[in-house]
Amino acid sequence: MNTVVATPPKPLPKVEHPAAEALRMFMRNPSAIAGMVMLFIVLAVSIAGPWVYPADPFEIRTAPLTPPFSEDAILGSDYLGRDVLTTLIYGGRATLLVGAVAALLSVLIGITLGAMAGYYRGRIDAALMRVTEFFQVLPALLFAMVVVTLFSPSLVTVTLAIGIVSWTGTARLTRAEFMKYRDLEFVRAEHAIGARDRRIIWKVILPNALPPLIVSATLAVGAAILFEAGLSFLGLGDPNQMSWGLMIGSSRQYVLSCWWAVAFPGAAIFITVLAVSLIGDGLNDALNPKLRER
Repeated sequence: MNTVVATPPKPLPKVEHPAAEALRMFMRNPSAIAGMVMLFIVLAVSIAGPWVYPADPFEIRTAPLTPPFSEDAILGSDYLGRDVLTTLIYGGRATLLVGAVAALLSVLIGITLGAMAGYYRGRIDAALMRVTEFFQVLPALLFAMVVVTLFSPSLVTVTLAIGIVSWTGTARLTRAEFMKYRDLEFVRAEHAIGARDRRIIWKVILPNALPPLIVSATLAVGAAILFEAGLSFLGLGDPNQMSWGLMIGSSRQYVLSCWWAVAFPGAAIFITVLAVSLIGDGLNDALNPKLRER
């Protein structure tokens, strides 16, 4: 009598968690890694630099218009005699802080209004979209200049002004994502068990809509840094806080005789925004399922 030997079942293929898969794809992106390295260097210099190199960025350290690589000033001095290296290190703190907080504020406003519009639709959607269109057609720089002028230039007013005028793109993206997920089965199941709207919006739909919003938030940081530099260049930044935009704006009249006072902070802004853009592109490739399959 022949005996039948039962073959053991094949092990199920291991399913990788979406977050782990996205992280793996991000780490395999050379551009994203380069952006992370550049941003880490900028953050390290801006945060730890004042402790390693304590000084007053507004102090006159040497003769005005001292060229770079001099004995008294490694990166030269500006038209007043302030050390460019010192102002560059201390200016990074204000620029990065305003960029990060303003981007966070714009993302919070955009997600809140976009989620309400996309979930409730109808009159609420129409009203919120009219508000969004109103802010979208306003000249953002001119409106921010008015806000800063009315409430006096400071880091707080500059941050609020940038956040108030730059949330419309995030709001439209959030609205589109909520409209896509609102009628899916798992959301209907939450309605069926009597879940409240607050839970469905913030704990059910929003986590699924986060990937494109994370990318948008990352890119908003770079846009806010450029916005702050533009306001400071026009003389609407906080005069009591050194920033890269203030360095460029205060030395713009001496660009031919003191190019280093403009070139070095301009290069710092360029590198920072480039690093944030590379990270945003890497996150987009890692979090987008269609691009992940390539």
